[in-house]
Amino acid sequence: MDTEHGSGFVPATGDGPMAPAPDGRRSASVRTAFEGMLQIRRLTNTGHADPQGIPAPWERHRPIRAVAIALEASGLAPSAVDGSGLRTATGYRLGRGESPGGVRVEWLGPPGSAAAHAEEAELTRCAAVLRELGWTVLLYRGARRRRFLEVEPPAGARGPNDG
Repeated sequence: MDTEHGSGFVPATGDGPMAPAPDGRRSASVRTAFEGMLQIRRLTNTGHADPQGIPAPWERHRPIRAVAIALEASGLAPSAVDGSGLRTATGYRLGRGESPGGVRVEWLGPPGSAAAHAEEAELTRCAAVLRELGWTVLLYRGARRRRFLEVEPPAGARGPNDG
């Protein structure tokens, strides 16, 4: 799992090292980041009927970070890799999506982890979290019939404060 650095909180994308045992500081940092994201929505989405129900300009400019905060705050587990890049934990992994501003969400794990068998249910959980936060989420089947999500801001999401 990604860790906090001097530059601030870094949400887990599924490509960092495995997290140590659950720790109150990490949980507090995740909660603070998520609450901050919702506060940004309230302050910047003033032209929308439900300001918290649509990604803010900040999120649309940093979609991987925003999606990572949302998934980690929901309690979903990120995947992890060791120093050589081998998967060491089963969970979500985020990357750039096919479309500009999109995010690809995969459910990955180490060899033999049965991640492929759990991916449909776990990606469905990821999709539910993201849809509730106003993202458009589509489920696809890719190489070797592995499923993944494409996450994008909703059509017409540009708000009055987007540049």
